Amino acid sequence: MLIKTRGIVLNYIRYRETSIIARVYTERLGLQTYIVNGVRKAKPPGRIALFQPFTLLELVAYTSRQGGITRLSEYRCEQQFRTLPYDVRKSSIVLFLSEMVSRTVLEEEENEPMFNFLHESILAFDAQESGFENFALVFLLQLTAYLGFGVQAGSEITTQVAFATESANSARGTGPAALRFQEFDQYFDELLRDPASATVPNGRIRRELLDVLIRYYQLHVEKLGDIRSLSVLSEVLAE
Repeated sequence: MLIKTRGIVLNYIRYRETSIIARVYTERLGLQTYIVNGVRKAKPPGRIALFQPFTLLELVAYTSRQGGITRLSEYRCEQQFRTLPYDVRKSSIVLFLSEMVSRTVLEEEENEPMFNFLHESILAFDAQESGFENFALVFLLQLTAYLGFGVQAGSEITTQVAFATESANSARGTGPAALRFQEFDQYFDELLRDPASATVPNGRIRRELLDVLIRYYQLHVEKLGDIRSLSVLSEVLAE
């Protein structure tokens, strides 16, 4: 059976000589995994660019009642980006966020609010010409609402993370948490309530906020693990 749907590419791995296995969050089927044949051939060139993280696609896909890996019959770009592939800072942020989404959004079923949030956030990010240093923080804060552990105030994040950290340190006999979590409440509150006016003073604070937020995710998402692309993003946050 074939189905038409929009999709958001999360990542891919190479498969055989010229193909890939791509993970795509779709509008009608949720998270799906597709074999895409021949996309790495030299001719026609450029087709692999359609499977870079957060690329927006229109798909005709095969479906199976048994689930698992299926194939794409047709695919094309839904929206042409103006900045994301060409700005190394934005590309680093996209790489990080696509990894976070791929590890947290796992349902293989339709979720229209989730898809619309991801789709519109990506387009808004592409349209931003400046002032996007806090985009990753704002995106992850807003994503929590769609994942079922959303917050209304920064203290909800810092209290949970501080308690978990203190408990872990006590078990190891290493004393209190190194981070003074409550200092971050104000920054999280600003990012939650009025992102455009948030006053995160520098890259160091931005990275510390991101560390706390990832710890919050780890408390709520089983086996989230370490985020490999975070080291790449750190260079962007330091600016």
